[in-house]
Amino acid sequence: MERPPDVSAKADVSAKADVSAKADVSAKARWRERALSSRRALDARRRDAENRALVDFVTGRWPGGGTVCAYVPLPSEPGSPALLAALRAGGSRVLVPVTGDPGPLSWAEYTGPDSLVAGQYGIPRPTGPVLAPDEIRSAEVVLVPALGVDRRGVRLGRGAGFYDRTLPIASAGTRLIAVVRDEELVEALPEEAHDVRMHEALTPARGFVTLGGAGTGTRRGDAREQE
Repeated sequence: MERPPDVSAKADVSAKADVSAKADVSAKARWRERALSSRRALDARRRDAENRALVDFVTGRWPGGGTVCAYVPLPSEPGSPALLAALRAGGSRVLVPVTGDPGPLSWAEYTGPDSLVAGQYGIPRPTGPVLAPDEIRSAEVVLVPALGVDRRGVRLGRGAGFYDRTLPIASAGTRLIAVVRDEELVEALPEEAHDVRMHEALTPARGFVTLGGAGTGTRRGDAREQE
């Protein structure tokens, strides 16, 4: 006689998975609050020094040319207009996000600070033509804003999900680089199934740091190789 399926066992596994997912979400919220609090407490002189260091690392290493997806930083975020200018001076076409309704990010070419206007949610965006989300496929490198990243490449964003929906569209060979402060590069962060891991971090003191081992480690976004 065939044994009936163990419904209670399946329900128990499902319940445990649900509890684990909720724990990850709660842990991420705590990490976010710590990072945001630390950024708010950072004095302007140190923030400027860190942003200059990021420019120096990019200027010293960047091969130039090609397309780079970057971002216009919010006041507390690592990065600056000078970083975008350095990318353009090196001959790169620089795209930055155009934030809209929930979904993948659209893009527009950054041509200088004078071309920026306030976009949705108050995030600056270029006035030029808006490009479709799949324009990210043209980029060799994506500089990704983050509140933290760990040694495996797990990135902590602000929780809106725009980059979670966008990064899987990128080409398989695109380098994903999280831009963070040095204290925001940590050993381990909570990870959810939809998270796309970074290949590198860029920090003011350490420069470019390879994450997850060269060519190894789970990449949540590697499904894009099968598209």
